[in-house]
Amino acid sequence: MSPARKSAAPAEIEFVTPDYWEDACKHLVKKDRVMRRLIPQFGDARLQSRGDAFTTLARSIVGQQISVKAAQSVWERFEKLPRKLTPANVLKLKVDDMRAAGLSARKIEYLVDLALHFDSGTVHVDAWKDMADELIIEELVAIRGIGRWTAEMFLMFHLLRPNILPLDDIGLINGISTNYFSGDPVSRSDAREVAVAWAPYCSVATWYIWRSLEPVPVAY
Repeated sequence: MSPARKSAAPAEIEFVTPDYWEDACKHLVKKDRVMRRLIPQFGDARLQSRGDAFTTLARSIVGQQISVKAAQSVWERFEKLPRKLTPANVLKLKVDDMRAAGLSARKIEYLVDLALHFDSGTVHVDAWKDMADELIIEELVAIRGIGRWTAEMFLMFHLLRPNILPLDDIGLINGISTNYFSGDPVSRSDAREVAVAWAPYCSVATWYIWRSLEPVPVAY
C-alpha cells in the first residue's frame, strides 16, 4: 500500500498527504492524554508533501539561517536561473549568477554538492521508498549543508515517514516542555520517554506538538 494519498491544491501544486493519518490519530488519542486534547483542535489538517526530492532539499539549504520571507525571495530568484530546476542544470549555472540571486558562497557550494550527489546517483532516490530511515539519513548527511535535523525534516515532510522523532528540533522540545512538564526544562531523555506512547507515529505527534505552539501548519 502506498504511504500517501493525493489531494487537490491551488496554484497547480500537487500535495500528498499520509494515508496512515487517521489510524495514527486514533492510536495517539488512545495512548496519550495530551494528544487526546490537541488532535481535535486541528480538524482535518495534516502533514503535506510537495515537490521532488532535489527541490525540497535545495530549498532547505537556501533557507538556512535566514528568515522565511528572505528565504522565499532568494529561492524565487534562484529557481528562475535554470530553464528547469534539475541537478544537471544547477551544475551548469554560473557562480556570479547564483551570487546575484542572493546566495552566499557557502550555500552555492552546498547546492553544487547536492546537485553532484543527485546527478551522479550517489544518493539512491528511487530506492528510498524501501530503505530504512537511518540509512536514508546516512546518505543525506553525507551531502554538505545537510545535517541530521534537515534529513529528519525531509523524512517527515517529503517521504512522509510516520515514526520520526527529531530530538534536535527546538520546537518539539519546547512543545513537550509546555504540554507535558508545565514549562519546566526538558532533556532529550525526557522527550524520548514521552514519545514511547507515540510510537509508531512519532511524526504525527511531533506535528501536533508544533501546531500547539504555532497554529499555522508547518510545511517544507
